[in-house]
Amino acid sequence: MKTISILGSTGSIGTQTLEVAEEQNDIKVAALAAGSNIELLEKQIRKFRPALAAVWNEEKAKELKEKVKDLNVRVVSGMDGLVEAATVEEAQIVVTAVVGMIGIRPTIAAIEAGKDIALANKETLVTAGHLIMPLAKEKGVQILPVDSEHSAIFQSLNGERKREISKILLTASGGPFRGRKREELKQIQVEDALKHPNWSMGRKITIDSATLVNKGLEMIEAKWLFDVDIDQIQVVVQPQSIIHSMVEFIDGGIIAQLGMPDMKLPIQYALFYPERRFLGGERVDFAKLGQITFEDPDIETFLGVPFAIDAAKKGGSMPTVFNAANERAVSKFLNRKVSFLEIYDIISECMNAHKVILNPNLEQILETEQKVYEFIESRW
Repeated sequence: MKTISILGSTGSIGTQTLEVAEEQNDIKVAALAAGSNIELLEKQIRKFRPALAAVWNEEKAKELKEKVKDLNVRVVSGMDGLVEAATVEEAQIVVTAVVGMIGIRPTIAAIEAGKDIALANKETLVTAGHLIMPLAKEKGVQILPVDSEHSAIFQSLNGERKREISKILLTASGGPFRGRKREELKQIQVEDALKHPNWSMGRKITIDSATLVNKGLEMIEAKWLFDVDIDQIQVVVQPQSIIHSMVEFIDGGIIAQLGMPDMKLPIQYALFYPERRFLGGERVDFAKLGQITFEDPDIETFLGVPFAIDAAKKGGSMPTVFNAANERAVSKFLNRKVSFLEIYDIISECMNAHKVILNPNLEQILETEQKVYEFIESRW
């Protein structure tokens, strides 16, 4: 029996993790944590019967407590509640699927408590990889990637030596605006950007896919996960989303992981690694598929990748600025306060204004995030 805790249980990854738990008969859910969607969280609690439920919003936590008073579940709130959900004693694996930098503290707490991490929160490694990876090594904890691309790299490296990696080929769908130029993106509306051609994801990550910022964040995450230099990571647009990523080795050999675009595969693989379990769903039919095509990303139009490379090379606190600026810019775009292309303007201005802290501790990372938000609010 695997016992798990899910941080971000009402989001896209969280709900699919619970679907995997339902399909398998040997996963127990010890704790669930959500932001404010207590209607869905209540349904999850009644179905999976965790001992602990955490709600970020304190008022919503009080509402939930009243709704589930007939059940044997303890309701907690805020960051303390999130940390408690991440460190609940029974859990062996913590699925970190919250969006944003609020995932850093509970991830660190879970690692310190000896929990393996099924990592779906990019911001944790993007901003604090220099803290997370050494801590995981010290505590003997596994970081099991849930992103489809990082899971593909992880799977491609099975049985191989990391020191023999030549480069990582990180695949991208190209997003909904692949092939368009800057002039064509000036009138883009929120609804247009939320129409991803292949994947069903949360709103923020879908916008990140449209700007290619998501791919930039994944480059920085891969740098930490697989201990490679940013120059060893190449983004390749593969519009069919059948090849989820590849690894090229020093002898020129390339190993790739292929499959239908279904997030349940990397989720289930992380939960049961190194075991593979049956997973229902559509299979790749190569004859029907006909072809898999490749192209370079348009880094003059979609600036997410060059911004990420710049942030990674400057290092220190700069990836935090890149991440935080994007997070707030996307929020403003979703709320129709800035245009699609202004997302890039906001990120660029924040990065240009920042003085790098070379080896930031957790408090400095969080302070940098706050300063970025204040900088943006003073100008947009």
